[in-house]
Amino acid sequence: MWHFVRILQLVFFVITLTPGLAQVYQNYDIVIYGGNSSGVAAAIQASRMGKKVVLLEPTNRIGGLTTGGLGQTDIGNKQAIGGISREFYQNVKKYYQNPANWKFQKKENYKDGGQTKSDINEDAMWTFEPSAALKILKGMIAEERNITLEYGQRLDRVNGVKKSKVRIVSIKMESGNVYKGKMYIDASYEGDLMASAGVRYSIGRESNDEYQESLNGVQNNETSLTIKKRKSNNGVSYFQYGVDPYVEKGKPESGLLPFIEASYPPSDGTGDKKIQAYCFRMCLTDFEDNRIPFEKPSLYNELDYELLFRNYEAGESAVPWINSSMPNRKTDTNNSRGFSTDFIGQNYAYPEADYNTRKLIVEKHLNYQKGLMWSLAYHPRMPAFIREQVSKWGMCKDEFEERNGWQSQLYVREARRMKSDYVMTQSNFEGLIIASDPVGMAAYGMDSHNTQRFVTKEGFVRNEGNVEAHGSGPYPISYQSIIPKKEECSNLLVPVCLSSTHIAFGSIRMEPVFMVLGQSAAVAASLSIDKKVTVQNLPYQSLHEALRKYKQVLGNK
Repeated sequence: MWHFVRILQLVFFVITLTPGLAQVYQNYDIVIYGGNSSGVAAAIQASRMGKKVVLLEPTNRIGGLTTGGLGQTDIGNKQAIGGISREFYQNVKKYYQNPANWKFQKKENYKDGGQTKSDINEDAMWTFEPSAALKILKGMIAEERNITLEYGQRLDRVNGVKKSKVRIVSIKMESGNVYKGKMYIDASYEGDLMASAGVRYSIGRESNDEYQESLNGVQNNETSLTIKKRKSNNGVSYFQYGVDPYVEKGKPESGLLPFIEASYPPSDGTGDKKIQAYCFRMCLTDFEDNRIPFEKPSLYNELDYELLFRNYEAGESAVPWINSSMPNRKTDTNNSRGFSTDFIGQNYAYPEADYNTRKLIVEKHLNYQKGLMWSLAYHPRMPAFIREQVSKWGMCKDEFEERNGWQSQLYVREARRMKSDYVMTQSNFEGLIIASDPVGMAAYGMDSHNTQRFVTKEGFVRNEGNVEAHGSGPYPISYQSIIPKKEECSNLLVPVCLSSTHIAFGSIRMEPVFMVLGQSAAVAASLSIDKKVTVQNLPYQSLHEALRKYKQVLGNK
């Protein structure tokens, strides 16, 4: 008998320590894949409802873009943000009320602005440093007893999802770990769990005809008259008029410069598989003791920035960025103008790519953006006044220290989007169709960055895909848009890659809203467990009452 027990102990020891052999975790109520802000909010909510939850983060850092440089919170209307999402921003205000957290400037000298300006009587603050957001989210998780947080757990996308009919039974990671739960939430930016579970989805832009929209598909709007008279769309996303696209100016036979599409776009409103550009939301500083000067990357290729130089030679007069002030003399720096941090057209493969290919895409984006910043700050072909402005800035020594100030979280503005029984569209944004089963509110304008760069019929370079449409106010997001069709999966919720058209997703895809939807997904998952029903059969009235209890904003319903 002793020998038998000893053998069992040895077998268990080998299984748990041998790479590639599965370690099975049995007793989770809810398994959440993706530890970005939405996943964190979902885990906190599930814990507060007494559920045993595991939060699986593929990287070594939680928070996604909220801790990855996006400190300039895109909101639209602050009153639309409730629940755990608002709790986070209230915690941001508490954090900065502590004088010890003001290291590089005095609190009274910091000025926020625009949509994120905090009024004196507000209960929340909407701008923050990446390191502050990380501390706050970690602190919120630490207050919960029922959350197991595991880093470095990346889904086996080939054989990792085991289903029984339409129900997920377990998911396996590349590490070999297997996680079982009653309910699953895919909070990832890419929708990998959703896709691996056999749920249908879209990538790219629908045609306007498909959902009776006007701002989807190709958005070229080009005529010779308008392109000459237009003043670069206020400089936000277009090149100056007359920028030559060829390696040797005026010589098509010399070939196109890098990152220009060879084909001319089809007619406006035509659908395609192209997605809006990605970038890194940089956290910069001009405080000398905390500044890392921009460095020329080892893989720098001057030809990659020829369009940048030519755009200034054609009359560009501003630094191509939106440099929003964050506390402690830092920034959230985003794309602006015709040639900027958006690496236009270089992300098409990302949503479906394997992990190694995605890594290469991220590295190319990083190398491009490093080269851009060095060029703006130091290249002799840049105007002196641009070099003077940009060279005052640099990466922060105390942010993303392991990467010399550069973050690893790429701004994945869109990837996959689920196709469920309810697709959020432009009509929802415009208030023409109102969802009757809200799980949160969207309030930002329809915002699509450019998707491609091409040569006009006049022979000049132009960007295409930028849409900035402002709405009349917050609008409800349907519960059905965060759950799959019943015939596809019965115990999965998708709060980030939700069911939406490209153009409607451009309004919904904001971090505060992702937190709202993550919390609502966890409420629905918990109630479905309690009532022993599928997510599709959960009575909405029960969900509505619970969401109200947990302070979600659901409009007038």
